[in-house]
Amino acid sequence: MNEHAAREHLARLGAALYARGLAPGSSGNLSVRIGDGYLVTPTNSCLGRLDPAAISKLDAGGRPVSGDPPSKEAVLHLSVYGVRPSSGAVVHLHSPYAVALSCLADVDPADVLPAITPYYVMRVGTLPLVPYHRPGDRALADAVGSLMGTHSAALLANHGSVVAGASLDEAVYAAEELEETAKLFFVLRGCATRYLTAGQIAELHRTFPRV
Repeated sequence: MNEHAAREHLARLGAALYARGLAPGSSGNLSVRIGDGYLVTPTNSCLGRLDPAAISKLDAGGRPVSGDPPSKEAVLHLSVYGVRPSSGAVVHLHSPYAVALSCLADVDPADVLPAITPYYVMRVGTLPLVPYHRPGDRALADAVGSLMGTHSAALLANHGSVVAGASLDEAVYAAEELEETAKLFFVLRGCATRYLTAGQIAELHRTFPRV
């Protein structure tokens, strides 16, 4: 995908996420890797009203070269790309159920969400919790990078989700699956629930290996 098409696609999927209530106000940010660097949504921008021409462009070293100033979370995106060379896009959302999940005190920080559906296992896998750091903090980016070399998604404590994918579509689908599974988790909380077994999860990993 060339840069022009990537800009248009970022704006189109940003609008779709906003319309679904997964990126309220000016929250959330998206990025894609392009041939000579990265495209990142601008700081304080609404994903529902992105101007493709104003999307920030960073060079291969992460330095802004054109467009509006990048999101303060650009350093987080770059940290993910640094440990996931196969990833072509990163999605960071403040979607309501994922944020609610990130605030719970009684979850397993090594794997926040149980395996409720096969689609969650296929698109997200395990979901570690990143300890709280203020948004835009280099320490947050480092903490995310330390986990996402071996995970394609993470939950940021009291903040939201970050998901990587081979393409922007793949990352968005996984972020949406994470949000829907978090919603199911709250709907089922307190109910006797049948989760996928270790054997069923292993079969999914064998059949649909994740990158």
